[in-house]
Amino acid sequence: GRWKHPETGHWFNGRGRRISPPDLIEHLQIRQTKVVLAAAHLNHDPTSNRLRNLRALCQRCHLLHDRMYHLAQRRLTLRRRLALGDLFEGLYRAGVPPLGL
Repeated sequence: GRWKHPETGHWFNGRGRRISPPDLIEHLQIRQTKVVLAAAHLNHDPTSNRLRNLRALCQRCHLLHDRMYHLAQRRLTLRRRLALGDLFEGLYRAGVPPLGL
């Protein structure tokens, strides 16, 4: 969408080109969104803090950048839960309640 530069007050379109400001009625109907930036590690290693390894990304882009890592962590968490269930409640079988229930 359109955005207003906080320091210069100039308006820009979605491609970053300067445009004329909206009229008063249109300006009152504009929805404002606050974008929060997060520091993303390009190599997914939080101990590597070199400037060439860091990028400021919005939250959505940061989640997309780390998507494969989050999916891998999700799989590990699920496997750990299943392993703990096997250890304390017997073998896991889909659709069958544990022995204690």
